[in-house]
Amino acid sequence: MDLFLIRGLFVIFVAATCYFLEPFGLSPRLFAAGAGALLGLAIVVFEWRLRLVSLKRLIGAAIGSVLGIVGAYLFALVIRDSVPAGPTQRFLQILVMFLMAYVGLVVGANKGDLLNLTALGGVFGGEKQSKKSYKILDTSVIIDGRIADIAETGFLDGIIVIPQFVLRELQLVADSADSLKRNRGRRGLDILQRLQKVACIEIEIVEDDFPTLREVDLKLIELAKLYEGKIITNDFNLNKVAQLQGVEVLNINELANSLKPIVLPGESMKVFILKEGKEYNQGVAYLDDGTMVVVDNARKVIGKTIDVSVTSVLQTTAGKMIFGKWDERAASREPRPAVVVTTVAAVPNAEPKKSVLADSSGE
Repeated sequence: MDLFLIRGLFVIFVAATCYFLEPFGLSPRLFAAGAGALLGLAIVVFEWRLRLVSLKRLIGAAIGSVLGIVGAYLFALVIRDSVPAGPTQRFLQILVMFLMAYVGLVVGANKGDLLNLTALGGVFGGEKQSKKSYKILDTSVIIDGRIADIAETGFLDGIIVIPQFVLRELQLVADSADSLKRNRGRRGLDILQRLQKVACIEIEIVEDDFPTLREVDLKLIELAKLYEGKIITNDFNLNKVAQLQGVEVLNINELANSLKPIVLPGESMKVFILKEGKEYNQGVAYLDDGTMVVVDNARKVIGKTIDVSVTSVLQTTAGKMIFGKWDERAASREPRPAVVVTTVAAVPNAEPKKSVLADSSGE
């Protein structure tokens, strides 16, 4: 609140000064006061925007402006000696001064991020390093579609980089004569539209290309090195090649595998035996998330839901595999429900009689 009060007093002071002094021949005084108020508001807006700029950018802009003004002064000396005195000479001198100061300000502010203020210590040591996080998408992860769900949940941040050569490859797939490939390409384009609507991320399409490289995977690796970013993919081969070249990779399949529920040996679970396994007397089942469950002694119960005991869990590059065992003897010892048989007497209006048959265990 105090800051707003100070800003308001500053605008009133500038307007009052213009009202009494009437600078640049402005009249009447109310017109001069209005011009002063607009000037004060412009200065307040400039100050408000300046507070959002980092210290490194401010130092870079100041250095660039000083160098630009020094260069403008040298140019003004040349103009004074080469152009006859008059309005043209004054115009060129003012134009060069504004041009050099503006160019120095903009270039210095953009290059200010390269300054390492932490090495100076003191008040400069507390300046935070604002490094942008780039994540580069490849074609396979765009077509896969799960990247949009991850982004919508808010677990993905930073700048999502989509190279132009990936868009070209995606367009070629969408224009393919094969209906399956065409549908995959169009699905990828729809996923990109979903990503553009996510508020917590920023989509950036870059034109950087590497004509000397023909394979898209190698271009992605070089682009990640250029931007110091990470590649998001579900391609196993790209994952390995990128890691060998020192590029960080975010694999969607590894993320999905890490989110699967943890099963410990000794636990029991209920599964549906779907087919026969590779080994003798094995049955194969699948959990809801696609995890394969290999069950010993379950060949004879294919097509049935049984309770199995987990013996071990194997983590592979393709996902998790659960090994279990079905105890046939324990299943046979489970008590069966009694069967209720209703008999109706032949006598009219007689009530039905119920008898309970014992189960096969003789109970």
